[in-house]
Amino acid sequence: MKMYGNWRSAAAFRVRIALKLKGLAYEETFIDLDAGDQHKPEFRAINPQGAVPALFDGDGPPLTQSLAILDYLEETKGGVRLLPEDPRARARARSLAQVVACDTHPLYVPRVRTYLMEAYGLPKERMMEFVRHSFETGLKTLETRLADEPGTGRFCQGDAISHADLCLVSLWVGTKIFAVPTEPYPTVARIAEAILALPEVQAAHPLRQPGAPTS
Repeated sequence: MKMYGNWRSAAAFRVRIALKLKGLAYEETFIDLDAGDQHKPEFRAINPQGAVPALFDGDGPPLTQSLAILDYLEETKGGVRLLPEDPRARARARSLAQVVACDTHPLYVPRVRTYLMEAYGLPKERMMEFVRHSFETGLKTLETRLADEPGTGRFCQGDAISHADLCLVSLWVGTKIFAVPTEPYPTVARIAEAILALPEVQAAHPLRQPGAPTS
């Protein structure tokens, strides 16, 4: 398999974790988002949206959108199961994943931040307030659900890692980058630390990828 990603992409991080947990061999080509490589015709031919990740597996067009890729890997590959067998538990895991991947992460991706600053003259300081608000809204939702709902265990859904955890940890790692306070979210913190302790997650961590800052 071949994947196009970027070291700091939360979506690519989610997919990278799944690939490693399932023991799948892959080659990752890093797209320099800061240099604008995602806008070059050769990459737009791969993904017209100009976003990572994009995953090639055999013949056919690339797979895009992290949740769609996670579902594909779960449905077609062996290894560690990343969704529960029980339909209700599976729906809950997907619901928690979508809190991050559908309702939180899209609000602060670089193309949104850049557009708001350029189109509306939003100062960087105000933009950072917006970013932190987006994080806090998602984290508050996760904390409330994970603390109150009976399905929570060692991980988001019971004691086995799932898509929900891959999404949660991708959000959690971003709190350090954007200086988001995390003290109000002890349940999220507990689960995030359990996820980050897994060697596959450590190997997939953004700061361990080519192009990441060394300090």
